[in-house]
Amino acid sequence: MLRLRTLAASGPFKAGALLLTLAISLPLVAGFLGRLHPALDAFSHFRAHLAVLLAAACLLLMATRQWLHGAIGLLLALGAFASTAGLVPLHAATPAAATDAAGPRYRLLQLNMRYDHPEPARVLSLIGRTRPDVVTLNEASPAWRQSLQALSAAYPHRLDCPDERSVGSVLILSRRPFLDPGACGLSGRFGLVTVDFGGQAVDVASLHLLWPWPYAQPRQIRELLPTLASLGERTLMAGDFNAVDWSASVREIAAAGGFTSMPRLGPTWLVRGAPDALRRRVGLPIDHVLAKPGVVLVDARRLEDVGSDHLPILVEFTLLAEPAEGNVAVAALGAPR
Repeated sequence: MLRLRTLAASGPFKAGALLLTLAISLPLVAGFLGRLHPALDAFSHFRAHLAVLLAAACLLLMATRQWLHGAIGLLLALGAFASTAGLVPLHAATPAAATDAAGPRYRLLQLNMRYDHPEPARVLSLIGRTRPDVVTLNEASPAWRQSLQALSAAYPHRLDCPDERSVGSVLILSRRPFLDPGACGLSGRFGLVTVDFGGQAVDVASLHLLWPWPYAQPRQIRELLPTLASLGERTLMAGDFNAVDWSASVREIAAAGGFTSMPRLGPTWLVRGAPDALRRRVGLPIDHVLAKPGVVLVDARRLEDVGSDHLPILVEFTLLAEPAEGNVAVAALGAPR
């Protein structure tokens, strides 16, 4: 015991603990400055993990009797972790909106299926059991398109945005009729179509962004901003954003599109093969469903693992009574591919 106390009080051990804490603090703080540059925002995706590591390093500081540095670091770690742990929507719907949206309820299922999924029957079974009105899918590879033909009778309406150069193509399936041909963008990683929900038009978008900086995600967001700004008041956008909900990237998307509801569902992705319980606790929350003011999200939750490295998301929603504004976004994107 005396030897441990002597070691803890030694100069090199103290300096090492301080340097470790500083090494963790720098990327953690950088993530809060993501609006300044995408390189800084890249650190924000690991904010929760860095906060836990910083808390552990601060305990080491306190063990070496560096009380002030340890206390300051702990406060930073707690504040950072709290910013990732919200259980309410980023912008909650107003009570008045919830009252006005007293009509039928609909369902949307979002899933990144993984392009090389070896058991497509698990995904098909999930869709059959949950019976969503609309399904937004990512990484719809040629093999997946063949497997999804089994759903053509139940989901006769389809927007397919294929791209041979990418595994990230998006696909929208619907029980309800489309009001326009739909449109694709971002080389098959963005699809938008207007769906008829009992006589009410709703824009439904599917998005699959590339990885954050230094990859092409910032460029994709810049390309997408004009389309987002033109969306109608009844819009749902779902997908794998490859960005966490507290990042500057997702907040920029939400602000540009005027999205007012973005539930925090918890982690949805971890490397393939990881246990489901681990994915739900230490994974990254990079799959999202965003809604504009004309759509009220009644419920949103993660579903069971179906063999992908992403968890499915099921949202239940209803629509406001006011007539929707005309859709101008589809024309801006061009013809479907």
